[in-house]
Formats: sequence, structure tokens, C-alpha cells
Amino acid sequence: MASPLLTSAASKAGSDLNDPRYDPSIFNTPFKNLPNPKRVWLGEPSSSLEGLGPLSLLTEDVVRQAASEIKTGRRVGLGWDMKKLEYSQFGRQKCEHRLLPLNGPDATGMGTCFDDVYEMNPQSSSQWDGFRHYSQPRDTNGSRVSDSRVFYGGCTKEEIMDPSNHRIGIQHWAPEGIAGIYLPVDGVISHNLIVRAIEYSLCYIGRGILVDYGHWAASQSPPISYSCFSTHSIPLSTIKTILNEQNVTSRKGDILFVRTGLMPEWETFSEKQKVDYAAQAVPEHAGVEASIELLEWLWDSGISAVAGDAISWEVYPTPGEVSVHEYLLAGWGMPIGELFDLEALSTTCRELGRYSFFTTSAPLIMKGGVSSPPNALAIF
Repeated sequence: MASPLLTSAASKAGSDLNDPRYDPSIFNTPFKNLPNPKRVWLGEPSSSLEGLGPLSLLTEDVVRQAASEIKTGRRVGLGWDMKKLEYSQFGRQKCEHRLLPLNGPDATGMGTCFDDVYEMNPQSSSQWDGFRHYSQPRDTNGSRVSDSRVFYGGCTKEEIMDPSNHRIGIQHWAPEGIAGIYLPVDGVISHNLIVRAIEYSLCYIGRGILVDYGHWAASQSPPISYSCFSTHSIPLSTIKTILNEQNVTSRKGDILFVRTGLMPEWETFSEKQKVDYAAQAVPEHAGVEASIELLEWLWDSGISAVAGDAISWEVYPTPGEVSVHEYLLAGWGMPIGELFDLEALSTTCRELGRYSFFTTSAPLIMKGGVSSPPNALAIF
């Protein structure tokens, strides 16, 4: 078997980091056998492979298998209203939308046509966290609160703040080329046509699987009661139980969605409750447990990306030394989706009795981008 090792970061990047660089065959190595499970960097520094991370698991074969999930043509959007999170943490800007009236052709007057302007921080609604979003300690054996830190691939904050440097930006998530699904003369859109169009589209796609924790918790006897704005933690054992009850077996390349039920709870908040939430020095967010066992399961299952309706995906504040954000974003280059609206998806999965589906997401093509609205759909 060929070695997944490419070279060392230090020899190519001129840094003091001697961490190895891998090719995608490293994903065949069990978590327990990884030289350093907190730092699995793909490709040469500044390469497209480095910019993809585990999204490189979404091969043509994986896409073809995922496309077989399309049976009814039913479609569900996964984006939240961009202005629903009226008050956000860390002083993040809420989305603003302005209309610009234009003078029409042949002097038909202002307002004959309109443009619009969006001013937003993607973190204030549904978004993918990219690799520039979160760092980890330079010394993976040191303290998690160290101020000497690096991003995925060994990228530094100086590189990120250099406007001419686009390393590990979200532009790598949109491969070159574009195609559409066209309607043949006989009016039939075949499975092969769908796959061919998808393989060259400006997005990343695969099979999505939903862990509907919110519904599962409410159906227990007695019901498991919790707030999405608390340190309620979803155990790995429960995730496995739910997948088993939903008859879902994870497979390599899957995109894992976890629903907590945040959107309905947010809607019940008064204006004062929303203001008070945003003003907290340390907010509390329910989410998936932060543990080595969870990380081992994600890695060995071949998950390519994770997402959910929670604000932080994993429980926050981090209760111990394991930060899922540090492992996934800075260590593995695995995208984390947050504030996805999974309410309609939950309903559709229950109605159809299916918790796996075809997923498509087209992030923004922004060189050096940190995050992006997902523009995501689930197709059944």
C-alpha cells in the first residue's frame, strides 16, 4: 500500500512546523493509528488539495451513489431567513438589505428597474465555517488557550490578514467549470445526466444524513427537556442510537446534519430575551458532545462535513480540553455548518420515513473567504 505521506510543512512553507502533509489516502487510516489525530493536513501549502480537506472524499463515485437518493424529486431548502437572528454574539453585524431604484431604459423613470445591496456577516445566519475561521495551538500538546496558534495547514494569521494571500480560502470549495441539467428532446432527465451535471457544477455535494435529536428527545418517555441556549450535550451514544432507529448507516463522504430545534425556540424569545442573549459575556449553546470518542467516530465513519441548526454545532462553552472546532477546522479541514434551518427537513424525513438524502451546497466563490451562506438543498 502506498504511503499517504507527501512531505513536511516546514520544507515547503518555510515555517518552523514539521508536521507531515498527506494525500487523501490518509482517510483510510483509522483514527487510533494517525500519527497526530489533531493535525491531518492535506496537500502542499497553498494547493487546491489543502483548500479542500475532507471534501476531497466527495469523489465521482461518492457523488454517483449519493445521486441514487433522488427518488421523488421533493426538495427542501436548508437556509434560515437571513434576518431572523436579529441579535448575535460578539457584536456581529446583522444582515441589512437595501433596494436601489434605477432609471429605466429610454428614460422611463426611476424605479423602472431595481438593484439591491446586501451587507452581512455570514455568521449571523446559516453558514459554513471555512478553514480560516478557527485556529488551534501551534503546539498540539500544549494548552488549548495558548496565544501561539495556526490555522489549517499551518496557515498563520499574518497570511490571512494579507489581502494578497488567499490560502485556505473558501474559493477552493468551488471547482472550475459549470454545467446545468438540461431537458432532452424526449423530456426525460436521466440519472446519468444529473450526475454528469453535478460532477462539474460550482458546488460540493454528497449524501446527507439527519440525526433528528430534537424530535427523538421529545418522543422519549418521559421527554428529554432542554434549551438550545444551555450547555445541554448530545452524547455520541445517542447519535448512534438515533441513526440505528432511523435505519441509517453512515458511509464515506456523508454530510452529517444534527437538529436540536433551535429555530422554533428562538421564535418564542421576546425582544428582551434576544437582547440579553447577545449581551452575554459567555453564551451557552446546546450541541454535540466535545469528546475524543466523537472525533474518532467522525473520522472512522468518513464524514466529509458536519452541519446543524445549533449556533456552535458542538456544545459551548467547551467543557474540557477537547475543542471540536480546533480538530475539525484547524486540524482536519472539515467544514462546519451552523444555523441551518432543519425544520422542514425534519418534517419531510418523518413523512417519507427516510433520513438520508441527496445534498447540494454552493458556497460563495470568494478568494480568501472565511465563511459563506450555504445555498443548500436536500433532495429526496
